[in-house]
Amino acid sequence: MSSIQIQPPSSVGVNIQLPASKSISNRVLILNALAGSNYTIENLSDSDDTKVLVNALKFSSGKHIDIGAAGTSMRFLTAFLSLKEGERVITGSERMKNRPIKILVDALRTLGADIDYTEKEGFPPLKIKGTQLRGGSVVLNGDVSSQYISALMMIAPALKEGLHLHLIGEIISEPYLQMTLSLMIDFGVNAVRKNREITIRPQTYKAGPFRIESDWSAASYWYEIAALSDKAEIKLPGLRRNSCQGDNKVRELFEHFGVETEFTNTGVVLRKKSILPNTESFNYNFANEPDLAQTLAVTCCLLNIPFRFTGLQTLKIKETDRIRALQNELEKLGYLLRDENNHTLIWNGETIPAQENPIISTYDDHRMAMAFAPACLKLKKIQILHPEVVTKSYPGYWNDLALAGFQTTNPA
Repeated sequence: MSSIQIQPPSSVGVNIQLPASKSISNRVLILNALAGSNYTIENLSDSDDTKVLVNALKFSSGKHIDIGAAGTSMRFLTAFLSLKEGERVITGSERMKNRPIKILVDALRTLGADIDYTEKEGFPPLKIKGTQLRGGSVVLNGDVSSQYISALMMIAPALKEGLHLHLIGEIISEPYLQMTLSLMIDFGVNAVRKNREITIRPQTYKAGPFRIESDWSAASYWYEIAALSDKAEIKLPGLRRNSCQGDNKVRELFEHFGVETEFTNTGVVLRKKSILPNTESFNYNFANEPDLAQTLAVTCCLLNIPFRFTGLQTLKIKETDRIRALQNELEKLGYLLRDENNHTLIWNGETIPAQENPIISTYDDHRMAMAFAPACLKLKKIQILHPEVVTKSYPGYWNDLALAGFQTTNPA
């Protein structure tokens, strides 16, 4: 069983070239394909999820497409292939076969798609017969995965009648919907949103050169490192102040933990403040930034700051059940967390004796590995199982930690 042991430096001073945004990369790949573009996308993410999508689009004329554990690719391709003439089966890993997709399939069927389940009702694999879709109106709950909504929005200009989307209930992951709209506009499409109504008429995407910006989600682990360090100055080029990525909220959140952000002409510089804020507890609704929850949970526990995190309903259907995974692994470090109604995670300060040499399980989840590795700054060392899972979004993570002075070894 593969694992890695990590020991921290005494202080952190480093310049890190973050990976390109996976969220932007995957959307731009679909939009580029819908535009019939011959332009090469610059600074495309080298994550597993993006590589899978690149290959799927390249070989989409085949009869069988396996996207592994890439949830974004599964959702975006389900919509894209519904339009592309021919019959294909799209499948994935065992975990992917247990991640629900019925809401998206039902919506696509309403628009005229021909999709069948080949194994379990409501879950991949899917048999898709691509055809020109009619389009029309769809009503969706706003608290479902934003990837369902983004998938429908991106194919909307190619539908005969376009798309009118009405969102009901609480709308979560709002920044990801705004990201999709913004990128569609970059590709020459006019999309109109008024509160819960999104209207996209039939039209044609326009091809053009495009460069992907650096990933704010990846930056979150360096914010965590700065917060847990006694002294830190971390340069992260390629990050934009006015980014369409919702996870740029991380810079505001980590002000509560003594990390200041300076924007420069090339990116940002993170510094640990000498005088720390008096943060006695931390309450936050993660509905718009669910991918930051693991990073903040580990940070709060190790800084001994009780917390109440709400808006976590999508964490149950991510790469793993992230709420349960956080409870399991933070308990190894001595922290007892409580789950309330499957969407709220609470730590009231309750502790038990920590394991002497904790080994963190990662559950095939890249964000578990990356969120727990910085814990060594407080624990002096930590062991992470299956460290290779980081290739899903940040393949160079362990190399970057080594560049920052962390000692990474393979325990016997």
